[in-house]
Amino acid sequence: MIVALAGGVGAAKFLRGLVDVIPPETLTIISNTGDDIELYGLHISPDIDIVAYTLSGLVDEERGWGLRGDTFDCLGMLRHYGEATWFNLGDRDLGTHILRTQRLRLGQSLTEVTAALCQALGLKTRIIPMCDQPVPSLIRTPVGWLHLQEYLVQRGGQDAVLDVTYQGIDAAQPAPGLCASLARAEAIVLCPSNPVISIGTILAVPGLQQAIQASAAPVVAVSPIVQGATLKGPADKMLQGLGFEVSAYGVAQYYDGLLDGLVIDTLDAALRPRLECLGLRVAVTNTIMRTLADKQALAQTALALARKCCA
Repeated sequence: MIVALAGGVGAAKFLRGLVDVIPPETLTIISNTGDDIELYGLHISPDIDIVAYTLSGLVDEERGWGLRGDTFDCLGMLRHYGEATWFNLGDRDLGTHILRTQRLRLGQSLTEVTAALCQALGLKTRIIPMCDQPVPSLIRTPVGWLHLQEYLVQRGGQDAVLDVTYQGIDAAQPAPGLCASLARAEAIVLCPSNPVISIGTILAVPGLQQAIQASAAPVVAVSPIVQGATLKGPADKMLQGLGFEVSAYGVAQYYDGLLDGLVIDTLDAALRPRLECLGLRVAVTNTIMRTLADKQALAQTALALARKCCA
């Protein structure tokens, strides 16, 4: 079994390739829930949903998020009533959030609700939220603390990042079955997601990083940073704001003591000696996923690196 730690869009692309090169039922995905937010009375889990929509073939690939062919009439009516509509929610997408919220209010856990939604979408791959407790990621900026979605979506990620915290993380517990999956894993893959507010949030859940380190499985990551910049999102600003070099080397430093191997882009091949000095095995390949073939090839490279780490 392969266990993947995943954020949103970048992870979803990588996982789309991964389920083509291994049997989907042998993959367990641990999803970041620090992005979760309540809007209009609804519990929204963006990272869980983008991965589920992508693996079920429903995602709008042109936009990179949401459901293909969705409409936005509900948001239009909310705007008519004078409500803020900075977070785009399609009409069909709202169906997911309505059902999730209803079941949570009936007493089901986020883990249980996620499993039911994934089954209804026909997924063979298991998606587990990192925990069932709310742990919103908060970003400290010159204008104060902001919820991640306010920082990233409402304000466009333009503010300098001074600090990051995961509110309520000390009271969180790994979701049921999560640590057992890590113990049984043949390989653990950290997807090309934001190290700070996607993967870092998962690793901050008490006991989870220890469970990864206790597993006999090799741990490999795919760097989301190419030539000192992120392909999507504010990972570069966040690494810089926390004092890390904005590079694949900085990603390795952020994951200090956790990795056995790191996949980096061909444009960053010069970083290989520095990374190997950290004791890492390094694979150099194209990490920019424009086509399905790119996604499949990157997944194969990550798995091959994991096998080398076992040798």
